[in-house]
Amino acid sequence: MERLPGFNVANVLEKRRLLIAINCIAALSIFFFGYDQGMMGGVNNAKDYIDLMGFGYVDPVTEEPIVTNSLLQGGIVSVYYLGTLFGCLLGGWIGDKVGRIKTIAVARAVNGIGTGILNAIVPVWATETAEHTSRGQFIAIEFTLNIFGVVVAYWLEFGLSFIGNGNSAIRWRFPIAFQIIPLLVLLGAVWFFPESPRWLVKVGRDEEARYILHRLRGTTGDDAKRADLEYHDIRNIVQLESRESKQNSYYHMFFGIGSGELHTGRRVQLVIWLQIIQEWVGIAGVTICRHRRNALRKKLENTWLTYFFSADAPTIFRIAGFDTIKSQWISGLNNIFYMFATLICVFTLDRIGRRWTLYWGAVGQGIAMFLAGAFSRLGQNATRDGNLSQANSYGAAAASFVFIFTSVFGATWLTVPWLYPAEIFPLQVRAKGNAWGVFGWSIGNGWLTLLCPVMFNAIGENTLHIFGACNFLAIPVVWALYPESNQRTLEEMDLLFAAHTPWVWDAEKTFARLKAEQPDLIAAAKKGERVLDPEAGILAHHENAESPTHEETFGKSSQ
Repeated sequence: MERLPGFNVANVLEKRRLLIAINCIAALSIFFFGYDQGMMGGVNNAKDYIDLMGFGYVDPVTEEPIVTNSLLQGGIVSVYYLGTLFGCLLGGWIGDKVGRIKTIAVARAVNGIGTGILNAIVPVWATETAEHTSRGQFIAIEFTLNIFGVVVAYWLEFGLSFIGNGNSAIRWRFPIAFQIIPLLVLLGAVWFFPESPRWLVKVGRDEEARYILHRLRGTTGDDAKRADLEYHDIRNIVQLESRESKQNSYYHMFFGIGSGELHTGRRVQLVIWLQIIQEWVGIAGVTICRHRRNALRKKLENTWLTYFFSADAPTIFRIAGFDTIKSQWISGLNNIFYMFATLICVFTLDRIGRRWTLYWGAVGQGIAMFLAGAFSRLGQNATRDGNLSQANSYGAAAASFVFIFTSVFGATWLTVPWLYPAEIFPLQVRAKGNAWGVFGWSIGNGWLTLLCPVMFNAIGENTLHIFGACNFLAIPVVWALYPESNQRTLEEMDLLFAAHTPWVWDAEKTFARLKAEQPDLIAAAKKGERVLDPEAGILAHHENAESPTHEETFGKSSQ
């Protein structure tokens, strides 16, 4: 094949320029994920919206929204997460059936469901086109755009709050309608981008896949040879997976039925729980509760628990002594700082790996949670003793540690639980596998949306100590159960999960043995490249390898 039919950016761009173009479209999709989340925070504070929905009122003196029907308000928000839950499963099924591009194009029919579809398919498309040496970097950039979406939503709604003294319907209607034009741009543009070459090989469109791989990796010299090796690796794995597993429904995947040595069920459990753990390290406690905080306001009156609802940062800064406008400005700047914190992951994720990113993130987040809880208790004691000046100082310190937590989270745990599911699944069910990760995220969010207000009401600032403990408990869980995917090709993941036990040390031993026994099975990753040892951090040079042809890898692993 000399070129793709019609106009396609792959006919014009190649190598890194083509990868950047693909990731711009992917980032635009993920941008709307962040925008949707950030948008609802402002919508829920708009007087006209509150009056229309009937779940509360706005205090005429403080101009604070007061929720009188928390079940209705929480239900409205929960419907969004319910939509993402069903949308991700639908997106995974469609993505494996009709391809990545068509799935992205039809994703935004309904908010929530469309978000779930995009979250299931966009990371898969991005990982399947990126090189294994920079796969994490591109996904991290996309999630910087995710937080940029939150920033855009916040500042847009902040500006609209000055129209009609914040009482106008435009304050909430325009942010919702604002998405339409960029979404039409996404819908129109995505058709001109190349399909995933791995999905094309899976469905038998080999010539098209080979052409796109050459455009992605290079069309001349060593680049072309490396693209050919990658193509043959993909074909080998497609043949191996089709022999090893015949049953690929969500039901079979969840329970690991019929997946043989691919151990798909184990991978499903890993990605679901990684997303749930992501919520339990504390991010849910400092973001989700914004939708329920006013329902608790009377019960939490004269306490300092509102310091921990950092998604409602203006309240935190008002308690610390700033006026309303200044509090909103500082909160907006904090969101921008959070966005830039996510850039740290762009430069570190492919250097230190997924596991070490989670390790240092858990340590930093755990310390921040414990200190935020401690300063909260000191603030409450100072309030009780009538020392308001000291209480304000402790409160500001508590808020600062929550913001430190948010920054560390943005640099670590924000990205990895979204990247890992897109990396580790077999090609034949990769979109469905990533959908299981989004399923876990929806479960984690929905679970803690209901549980956080109960915890804060029952045990106060000790809720943050629980989140702090969860961070440190996450370290041995990751160490024991989550093999390193960094600097490994997507085709190597089947070998990485071929061990008969779930332990990382067995996974690494089995992987090393299979690679030694079948050196020609996966060759593209070792074509004269300097590859980072994921555990020891040692760079090693690998010699050229011939195209792989062996078909009995798992047979040897079972002997």
